[in-house]
Amino acid sequence: MKKEIVSQKAPAVIGPFSQAIKTGNLVFCSGQIGIDPKTNEFVKGNITEQTRQVLTNLKEVLLSAGVQLSEVVKVNVYLQKMEDFSGMNEVYASFFQKPYPARATVEVA
Repeated sequence: MKKEIVSQKAPAVIGPFSQAIKTGNLVFCSGQIGIDPKTNEFVKGNITEQTRQVLTNLKEVLLSAGVQLSEVVKVNVYLQKMEDFSGMNEVYASFFQKPYPARATVEVA
């Protein structure tokens, strides 16, 4: 049985999908973008500020499912420019601790 997870502390969905779905002991999260849920606007600034907002949004969705970031096992990161990798990685490392989740990082158009 699947259960929809909704966090009021993360941006509301804008299409036919859920912030996350819980089934059994697993939680599957939809992708996040750097939207501040208080203003419903993209955060201004560079990749570090955007990454911080994305991971804060993700953390809030997971907390609504009763899950901590320390329990995450896989992360997919999509960057518009691979030169943003080091800035994203710096913020990412402040949200996750060892052992880090498995991760794929790809550049997208």
